[in-house]
Amino acid sequence: MCDYSLHLVASRPAKVGDRLVTTRFEDAITRGFSAVGEPGVAVCLLPGTEVAFEKEVEYENRLGLLPNRSIGEKVARFRQLDMDQPHRHHDALEFPNGKTVLLTQLCEGQNATVLQLPVATGSVTKAEPQTHTEAAV
Repeated sequence: MCDYSLHLVASRPAKVGDRLVTTRFEDAITRGFSAVGEPGVAVCLLPGTEVAFEKEVEYENRLGLLPNRSIGEKVARFRQLDMDQPHRHHDALEFPNGKTVLLTQLCEGQNATVLQLPVATGSVTKAEPQTHTEAAV
């Protein structure tokens, strides 16, 4: 989904094949994804969505004083963290090497493509117990 701090930004759900760019939104205190050509619209990912970047992903150090850091990976899976803490950034990417980075820390202008959306989980109903009747002979 989209981080709490993007509630004032127009948004839409991600689709497979979407070309995304990491963006700092004008009316928000965070970064996220927008579609290429739609800079003012946040593209919201569901947990489990897989994305592939054109280049190795870079992110800013928390202090902002040191140089940007590279993850050393191009593929990631979207996750949400600390959902029990409402005023924290939740949107993050988890990489194959085990690193997790908040979307708001990603450097702006990085291009990615949505590879796969998570399988939708519908409501599963419990099966009724079956009774077997034997024919009388």
